[in-house]
Amino acid sequence: MTEKNLVYLTSKYQIFFMMPWPKHLCILCGHTELACKVETAAIETELLRDYRFGQQQLIEIWGHACAIAITKAFPLTSLAKKQPTVLVVCGPDQNGSIGLVCARHLRIFEYEPTIYYPKRTPNTIHQDFTVQCEKMDIPFLSYLPTEVQLINDAYNLVIDAILGPETDHTDVKEPYAGILVTLKQVKIPIASVDMPSGWDVDQVTSDGINPDVLISLTAPKKCATSFSGKHFLAGRFLPYDIQKKYDLNLPEYPGTDCLIEL
Repeated sequence: MTEKNLVYLTSKYQIFFMMPWPKHLCILCGHTELACKVETAAIETELLRDYRFGQQQLIEIWGHACAIAITKAFPLTSLAKKQPTVLVVCGPDQNGSIGLVCARHLRIFEYEPTIYYPKRTPNTIHQDFTVQCEKMDIPFLSYLPTEVQLINDAYNLVIDAILGPETDHTDVKEPYAGILVTLKQVKIPIASVDMPSGWDVDQVTSDGINPDVLISLTAPKKCATSFSGKHFLAGRFLPYDIQKKYDLNLPEYPGTDCLIEL
């Protein structure tokens, strides 16, 4: 068995496969603990309660890192269309707010984001991020075209900031169920925030959106083992005590970068 064929599922349990895996999956599975839904929630609770991070602070860190990942995966000079248009689809919870922050930073980076945010939450933090985008003249769509070709023609890529690890993937309600149906049909690239919308965070799955780029936040989720596209990790802010407690064994980030490609 060659080194290429030897794959560890997590740092605690060893599983051997007799077939080659893509290089980035060998790196991911061989060295970094994959976070389950319960661990993801526990880590965030500790950050907020014990380390006194603010929710707005975390969302800003994650959204900024997501925007940088987009610039690395889709540089302005590589975009197919003359205008650097990006569609950011935001859900009602934390992933949606991360999408709003990502859109704001992309605007600063000279992209032209448009936001589709169908169900705005009354949460004050989410409202603050919405106002910031509006003040930067980022347009908001009133509806998502069901004619997929309109999306393909108007945008270079879609950012999926719809459903996060806290969502029950078996009970996706409207309008998000319909949005997922539409986005599954687009031909332009999709980049998903933290996990592809519609996937089970704890299981290998083929349901939901099939993105070209995945931007994991804090630590890769267990479902990432079935992802074969370009994969970034944004989590350099995580205190070492938490990394050790959850045996995350995160990769070494290059230089002063806030994210790393796995």
